[in-house]
Amino acid sequence: MFNLSHRTANAVRRLAAGMATAAPRIGDTKVPMSLLEKGAYINYQRIEDNLAIVRDRLSRPLSLAEKIVYGHLDDPHGQDIQRGVSYLKLRPDRVACQDATAQMALLQFMSAGMDTAAVPTTVHCDHLIEAQIGGVKDLARAIDINKEVYDFLATATAKYGLGFWKPGSGIIHQIILENYAFPGGMMIGTDSHTPNAGGLGMVACGVGGADAVDVMAGLPWELKCPKVIGVNLTGKISGWTTPKDVILKVAGILTVKGGTGAIVEYKGPGVESLSCTGMATICNMGAEIGATTSMFPFNSRMSDYLNATKRGDIAKYAQQFAHNLKADEGAEYDQHIEINLSELEPHINGPFTPDLATPLSKFAEEVKKNNWPEELKVALIGSCTNSSYEDMSRSVSIVKEASAHGLDVKSKFTITPGSEQVRATIERDGHIAAFENVGGLVLANACGPCIGQWDRQDVKKGEANSIITSYNRNFTGRNDANPATHAFVASPDVVTAMAFGGSLTFNPMTDSLIGSDGKPFTFSEPRGDELPPRGYDPGQDTFQPPPTDRASVSVAVDPKSDRLQLLHPFAPWDGKTPTDLPILIKVSGKCTTDHISAGGPWLKYRGHLENISQNCLIGAINAENNTANKVKNQMTGEYGGVPQTAAYYRDHGIKWVVVGDHNYGEGSSREHAALEPRFLGGLAIIVRSFARIHETNLKKQGMLALTFANPEDYEKVKPSDRVDILGLDSFAPGKNLTLVLRHEDGSKEEVPLAHSFNEGQIEWFKAGSALNLMAAQSKN
Repeated sequence: MFNLSHRTANAVRRLAAGMATAAPRIGDTKVPMSLLEKGAYINYQRIEDNLAIVRDRLSRPLSLAEKIVYGHLDDPHGQDIQRGVSYLKLRPDRVACQDATAQMALLQFMSAGMDTAAVPTTVHCDHLIEAQIGGVKDLARAIDINKEVYDFLATATAKYGLGFWKPGSGIIHQIILENYAFPGGMMIGTDSHTPNAGGLGMVACGVGGADAVDVMAGLPWELKCPKVIGVNLTGKISGWTTPKDVILKVAGILTVKGGTGAIVEYKGPGVESLSCTGMATICNMGAEIGATTSMFPFNSRMSDYLNATKRGDIAKYAQQFAHNLKADEGAEYDQHIEINLSELEPHINGPFTPDLATPLSKFAEEVKKNNWPEELKVALIGSCTNSSYEDMSRSVSIVKEASAHGLDVKSKFTITPGSEQVRATIERDGHIAAFENVGGLVLANACGPCIGQWDRQDVKKGEANSIITSYNRNFTGRNDANPATHAFVASPDVVTAMAFGGSLTFNPMTDSLIGSDGKPFTFSEPRGDELPPRGYDPGQDTFQPPPTDRASVSVAVDPKSDRLQLLHPFAPWDGKTPTDLPILIKVSGKCTTDHISAGGPWLKYRGHLENISQNCLIGAINAENNTANKVKNQMTGEYGGVPQTAAYYRDHGIKWVVVGDHNYGEGSSREHAALEPRFLGGLAIIVRSFARIHETNLKKQGMLALTFANPEDYEKVKPSDRVDILGLDSFAPGKNLTLVLRHEDGSKEEVPLAHSFNEGQIEWFKAGSALNLMAAQSKN
């Protein structure tokens, strides 16, 4: 017979009397993640349950970033949790892919043998539209020349249950913010600026296509437990200073690698003076400091945006969950930055790197001191970073003031709306007419010049010139494939005003312009509406939901196509110690994913691995001769292009390595920068340090991503060396390998190589790729 305690007995009696009521759970309310997807609901209950377990284990206050990340743990009981050390297994809520990376991601997903995506997933057509003569005609031209790719994406998404945003719909990150982002969610996207969704309190991370395939296939996503950098904002933003200036300032503080392995968490009273889309701008450009992602706590400005985009139910639900959408009191941060918004002035960053930050008041002086070309050739606003209604309306206030004084732009001036919804709304409200009235050219709702999709005709390649953009990235040749173009990054306000000044030395806060009446005037402080007073105009319907009957959908890839190519598995490791390997190239200095796998005209081959591999490392500078795309074939003694030399080695059964500098692979999430060297026969990339996404992409494709245990050992490597890599027979987490350098003079040196492989990632290497391992496991 059971013995009941007095308390238990009382509880039984209350139940019997019908007096007991269960406490409500957050999960009792069902709120859809998106108005466009049926049956997919926000899972705040998982976060609540996970955090109860994690709090009990860690016994300390949690930052917001930790709450959302740990709230998505696959195994909160058993998961080791050490910031900067552990590899976390996570369950993201959704996946997003842009068209250039979606091709390879979908090809990999098809080869994995799955019949539907395990989580809500969308594909967005924004990268393949080249800016040439104007939005309407450029879009029509893109639809024509990219028909094969668009048809593949449309049918593949329909076949596997994915949402498809057609060309002309807008840039992926703006579409996500308008339709899919929600406070407390976790998303991965095959674009490095996926963190844009942090403006709505989401942990949104850029990844390679192989990571996306894992999640689409129902596997956990693996991420090294991020450190957390706290940025405390005080004061109030006003005048010419914008949210863009916050991230331009932070980039100057942290540099392009200072955020690597960390989530940047913004907090403090100053947050309340930022709009939701302004917070998204800050999070978007956090990719340029190498951050895993950036995010803001849930607040009323997010609610305003959710309500304006017809997602009031999500705003109300987030309010109920607000205790978990902000940091705990006393939360610990690995690094802390203080910024007083009341004292922050506009900044301009560049050229050639997004972390060279200069306050506007000192910029003219820097232009003259560094002999940067003073004439401003082109001013460009928009892109995924700054194309909100607020951005456009503030720029229009400047345009209208200049127009009232009888002025047209002195520089060429382009405007890129972030989405069809933004374009339709600013057209309705007269903003497009105002831009065009002063000489502005409105481009298609797409990435365009921001990613090098720009048929620029006003300067010759090699001609030194200056442009200024409201974009996020300004690496050498990034926008127009001209290595002599000095690209600067600023807010849309500063960019627009400088288009009328026509010179980099023009300071719109203090300098005067001469109106058509011959009288000088100074620009007033820009003003705009955070949200459209008359609401958003959705414009044309550009969304294709998956059909009810997917079985009848056929996805065809023409074997003769030069745009699409089915993938074949990479060979597994042969179990042998690699010896006598040539160094394909010793890279000197900055080597971004643009250097490794160029964009621009190469984007059309993103679905064809053999063709896209012809651009492998053609932008990297060879330390031997300080020249791009000219390396010595160690077998023949002849000099040739990097991809041609790599292919020669591969075709002759010779594996090779690349040696690189600091922050190798920074920039885009494009996994082609890892697929190409793997396809061309590479075994290892050995560098001083890696950018996070690229290091993971290399591992996913079965390559050895290794770092010099002593960064100065990079200097010991000679481009003509042959190398051995010792220790793979006992490859293990935390255990160094050894690089043997065999110099031409017969001498040799040994240097230790570190790595961040865990046990599962070592299995990727042995299997030949993560996809190979997934396929093998699915058969067992």
